[in-house]
Amino acid sequence: SAFDHRKALADIPHKPGVYQYWDNDGALMYIGKAKDLRNRVGSYFNSDNQMNGKTKVLVSRIRKITFTIVDTEIDAWLLENSLIKRHQPKYNIMLKDDKTYPWIIIKKEPFPRVFWTRNMVKDGSTYFGPYASVGMMHVILDLIKETYTLRTCNLPLTPPNIEAGKFKVCLEYQIGNCKGPCQAYQSLEDYDNNIEEIKDILNGKIGTVIKNVKNVIKTSVEQLNFEYAHQYQRKLLVLEKYQSKSTVVNSAITNIDVVSIASDERYAFHFFPIDDRKGLPLDKMTEAQKTLAMKLLSACVADNTVKKINDIIALENILKVMENRKADDHFRDPGK
Repeated sequence: SAFDHRKALADIPHKPGVYQYWDNDGALMYIGKAKDLRNRVGSYFNSDNQMNGKTKVLVSRIRKITFTIVDTEIDAWLLENSLIKRHQPKYNIMLKDDKTYPWIIIKKEPFPRVFWTRNMVKDGSTYFGPYASVGMMHVILDLIKETYTLRTCNLPLTPPNIEAGKFKVCLEYQIGNCKGPCQAYQSLEDYDNNIEEIKDILNGKIGTVIKNVKNVIKTSVEQLNFEYAHQYQRKLLVLEKYQSKSTVVNSAITNIDVVSIASDERYAFHFFPIDDRKGLPLDKMTEAQKTLAMKLLSACVADNTVKKINDIIALENILKVMENRKADDHFRDPGK
């Protein structure tokens, strides 16, 4: 059947996000990101668009367009890569053959370096990507650099070399960008803990990292190690500032209930149709899930609506007491 792209574009906002193209059989063909969803999707249908052959075939097969709204271009980039890795759409794979995308690498070596590369070498190193946006990749690397003190040199920092005193700290140590593992000023255990946190960030599990950092701060304060606690407090501020930019809103928000929200996975919002009321009730959520659910609602509706939702929840609790309802009775049907 013919696809009316003008009608589809009318429902797409001028906001950052990720879009998906589906074919006549309901198969997901392509996933892309955009700073402005409507402008980007609309550009595929411009008659003067100089597209290559593969892209022209892709556009001719589009029968449905869906999208997900996010707060920032960074989130669009992260979500796009996550979805492509999960679904492996046909045209993402075909079009990717025409480019060499960069990767973030954690080098397999003592005191691993973290940097980006376009060449994947099978030497046991850990690679994250590939990333379609070099700019967004550098934003993530800047976050890592601001939060963690990692070495940038390529010295062979093996235990025998360090014990033999073969190296001296450089300017990076003097200005605070490195803790000096080359002279055993930083232990391998401490360095590797940082690497594990960086892996969590690159996998989208920034919530796990923040939880661990808070535990370190609490323990340090209890042990009266205020200098160490202050160092981690600065790290916490950077991570929370980054996390606060990470709201994702699904385009079908008006037709769904929130079923579960996994706090460790930044994009792990799960939805089910509301027809058979399979949504997770508020009373079944953990405190963390309730907080994230309200954040999701705040991203989708106006502030006044969020206030009304909170007022309704409070009123429902009052009515439950007044009507002597059972403790496990959390739903009041006005028709009964």
